[in-house]
Amino acid sequence: MNPRYVLFIHLVVNDMIQLTTTISLFVFSYIFYRINASLCCLIITLAVLTTLNTPLNLAVMAVECYVAVCLPLRHAELCTIRRTYFLIGGIWALSTTTVLPDVFVFLATEPVSRFYSVVFCSSSNIFRHPIHVKKKDVVYTVFLISVWLILLYTYIMIFIAAKGAKSADGDAKKTRNTILLHGFQLLLSILSYVYSQIVKSMSYLFPKYYLHAVFVAYIIIQILPRFISPIVYGLRDKTFRQHLKKYLLCPERTSIQPWTEAKDTSMGGLR
Repeated sequence: MNPRYVLFIHLVVNDMIQLTTTISLFVFSYIFYRINASLCCLIITLAVLTTLNTPLNLAVMAVECYVAVCLPLRHAELCTIRRTYFLIGGIWALSTTTVLPDVFVFLATEPVSRFYSVVFCSSSNIFRHPIHVKKKDVVYTVFLISVWLILLYTYIMIFIAAKGAKSADGDAKKTRNTILLHGFQLLLSILSYVYSQIVKSMSYLFPKYYLHAVFVAYIIIQILPRFISPIVYGLRDKTFRQHLKKYLLCPERTSIQPWTEAKDTSMGGLR
């Protein structure tokens, strides 16, 4: 019933889908090299959709954190479970409206034989029409500027509030460290908007080691931010840490044993 944890679980599930699809593409490229174009279109669409969701979800989490720190008296009023689910639906709707035009153009412009052909599965091989490139540049630029403005405003306000807080020094330091980790994660996630430009630049800088450079870029930009999420919102969170200790450290069972229940029943009959 906590909006922050609802957003965190949505982020984890979204990242699980993203990692499954993108890693599958890497495995297919090494094992089969070429796969069916229709299947490739489906996988790439899901991968791009979930990739776009991550920075948007983190931006919403930043706004929730801003409300909790800077507007604590209105947090319960503004950050409700119903509004949280509405925002999650808005994230998927916004990403879907960004990705679906590419699919529609692909279906309208490619010949029928293209859907049954086998191709090396990459976004540039599937979405080849010039309009894809123009639309992608415009949409990613808008997303990049919007997310950066949200993050810049929220984190400046959070830093000011954390710096002027009258709480214990340890709590204030922990808050600032969490904000720094979150900012680093967001920086890596936002790089996904310029991932194609980074890959192109690496082809010029490292022509002999292009494949290795692309793999390193994938690890840093796509996988690393999704490993930071469990640290920022999992291990450092007091509530999650208690549940991790409870279920991972195999504590003693505290449930009532059958013989204890029988003993209590017999004693109850004597009363």
